[in-house]
Amino acid sequence: MVRRVVVALLGPVHWSPPGVELAEWRAALAEDVIDLLATLNEVEVAVAVAPADRALADALVWPGTAVHEVDEPKPNAVFALLEGYDEAAVLVADVPNLPALTVGKLLRPLTTRPVAVAPVEGGGAGLLGVAVRLPVPAWLPVLDLDTATPAQARSGAPRPGDVAVTAGWRRQRGPADLATLDPAFEGWEATRALLNSAGRA
Repeated sequence: MVRRVVVALLGPVHWSPPGVELAEWRAALAEDVIDLLATLNEVEVAVAVAPADRALADALVWPGTAVHEVDEPKPNAVFALLEGYDEAAVLVADVPNLPALTVGKLLRPLTTRPVAVAPVEGGGAGLLGVAVRLPVPAWLPVLDLDTATPAQARSGAPRPGDVAVTAGWRRQRGPADLATLDPAFEGWEATRALLNSAGRA
């Protein structure tokens, strides 16, 4: 049986809504992503974080969830720490309303391709996540989820089709993204509660 892990990468957050503390915003976003991942079937869940932010991860994870410390917030650094898995995906932690189906779509191409990437919906640089068959192909460049593009992920591939591009989702990186949080959409409880308390939702 294929052993899969999905890792929430708690990278830096550079923006928060007016009236909301940046640290509280980051924690709420991450909590919602971690809670979502905990509901997935047939995958294990982990969190990756810089050593200085270990306390944040420990405060948010479910009992038994692995926490990996990485020197740089990049998927490649996370993949290097994962042992015993056949497939792995690393996701950003600023997508509180991410549908579970989108995570499934990121993993699905790995049955036939070594790498899959999910772009940020709405255009612009950055990725939602990266999934790979382990060990990581030597040709995959070091990717920064805040700036990378599918084209960059494909730049060293023997064939462009070796990197599947899957469904994207909107990250919370600015005021325009905040408007995409649909109150009718289930989930994102921590982010919703924080916005309500600040009078933003």
